Amino acid sequence: MKIVSAKFAFSSGKLSQIPRDGLREFAFIGRSNVGKSSLINMLTGRKGLAKVSGTPGKTRLINHFLVEGSPSWYLVDLPGYGYARASKSIRAGFEGLITDYVTKAEKLWFLFVLVDVRLAPQKIDMEFMEMLGTEGVPFGIVFTKADKLGTNALAANVANYKQELLKQWEELPPVFVTSAEQRTGGEEILEFIEKNLQ
Repeated sequence: MKIVSAKFAFSSGKLSQIPRDGLREFAFIGRSNVGKSSLINMLTGRKGLAKVSGTPGKTRLINHFLVEGSPSWYLVDLPGYGYARASKSIRAGFEGLITDYVTKAEKLWFLFVLVDVRLAPQKIDMEFMEMLGTEGVPFGIVFTKADKLGTNALAANVANYKQELLKQWEELPPVFVTSAEQRTGGEEILEFIEKNLQ
């Protein structure tokens, strides 16, 4: 996929503020500090597009970035979940802004759920994915920080995660393994998005 440019378009605090302009949206979500901003910057080739913060849970709004190409589309940065200082409703029930967006946004085409490949499957992630399945939201899993593990440990962790998912799912969602540090895995995600834009 050739990206002509990528730029911040707008932030919104509720679903009704998102323009109905017909452009498809591909959203990214994950627990706080999973490396979402770094991944977004890698995908777009814009180092400072999404603000990388040392403070987990910093994103509070839905941020839309316009990716211009043939055709153009929105990359959507959703607030992280699971951080202690986030509101109780987001931590416990995925209510409010996140749930509204992922279950009701008319232009949401696909949701990428980011998980840290170093960790065993976390209850909060598994419950969130279960909710997505129940609501019929198309999603895939993006393993981040692959550079933090050796080849064998990386393969083992991904395999264990898939095995855990298959206890609940008959079929696995698309899976991507990435490292923003080593700039790997981004092409696969962009190729996937490109196919979904055709």
